[in-house]
Amino acid sequence: MRIGLLGTGTLAAGLGEGWARAGHEVAIGGRSRAKAESLAERLGYGVVAAAPSEVVGGRDAVLLAVSADGVEDVLKSVGASDGVLDGTPLIDPTNAVTHGVGTLLTGNGQSMAGRIAELAPGARVVKAFHLFPAARWTAPSEDGRPAVTVAMCGDDPAALDVVGELVRDVGGVPATLGGLDRVRQLEEVAGFVIGLAFAGFDPNSAIPHVPSVGSDTGSRT
Repeated sequence: MRIGLLGTGTLAAGLGEGWARAGHEVAIGGRSRAKAESLAERLGYGVVAAAPSEVVGGRDAVLLAVSADGVEDVLKSVGASDGVLDGTPLIDPTNAVTHGVGTLLTGNGQSMAGRIAELAPGARVVKAFHLFPAARWTAPSEDGRPAVTVAMCGDDPAALDVVGELVRDVGGVPATLGGLDRVRQLEEVAGFVIGLAFAGFDPNSAIPHVPSVGSDTGSRT
């Protein structure tokens, strides 16, 4: 697939490397062309740097890998309001939360993915990749760690299929939670995880283990 990355930070680097290694054509664009060129050179695998407007054109998927407070400016700069992302799967991994606390910065009942859908009319927004640190995607198939579940939300089945394939290409297992009407719940989970982590607790210890469907759970009386 032809994948565009908007952003030059650690998540763009981690996923960009993983997708390029899997054989996809990856282009990176950011506010700094020099940073985009430096990152493309470092990643290798044929990754190229391009202007942000070029990164979003003619792509099979676009990753919006910028901080939540930079989303509006970046989308405006590429002409998203004019429909340039119409029909394109637009992956939203942003966490609009208070640093170190995890409380959501979006209004009551609102979601960041929903806001992105408003800013980019016609884009097929999929929430994904917002719960794990960027390093998780650098070499998931080489370090012996088990695959992780990547929860996703989106309204378009075809876009979910595309993102699901990209999840598998970096060693994850895609799991669709629902449409964008449920994405607020998924974003709240990120706030929960971030809040616990910064408070010094392991978020994994706060989630009960549920046996998978079909496993032998023993008899109950």
